[in-house]
Amino acid sequence: MAAIKYSRQREAIKDYLMNTKQHPTADTVYLDIRKNYPNISLGTVYRNLNLLSEQGEILKINCRDGCDRFDGNPEPHYHFICKICGRVLDLEMEQIDHINVIAGAGFPGVIEGHVTYFYGTCSKCIPIN
Repeated sequence: MAAIKYSRQREAIKDYLMNTKQHPTADTVYLDIRKNYPNISLGTVYRNLNLLSEQGEILKINCRDGCDRFDGNPEPHYHFICKICGRVLDLEMEQIDHINVIAGAGFPGVIEGHVTYFYGTCSKCIPIN
C-alpha cells in the first residue's frame, strides 16, 4: 500500500474535528473549513473524512437519518443520538466491553469489538410541562 501524501487540508479537517465537541456532518465541516481554505471542494472534504475514518484517526457515526456525523475522538466511547433533533452527544459512562463476551457466547466466530449507539430524546427536545 502506498504512503498517503501529507495534505494541509486534511490536517485542517482533522484539527477541526479534534477541537470540537460537536459531531458535525461533512457539509458543516466543509462550510467551516472553507473559511481558511476558500478553494476547497465538498468532494475533497468527503474524501478526506472517509480517508481519516478508514485510517482510524476519526470516527464516522452512521445516524438513522442517513447523514453521517464525524468525531475527532477515535478512542472507544459511546454516543447518544436524539430521535427528534438528530444531535449526537458523547455519553460519559463506563465501558461495556463485557458485551463482547456475551455476544460471543453463542457465536462460532471471534468477536473483536462493538459499536453501540443509544437513542432517545435529548434535554433540549424534552417538552417542558
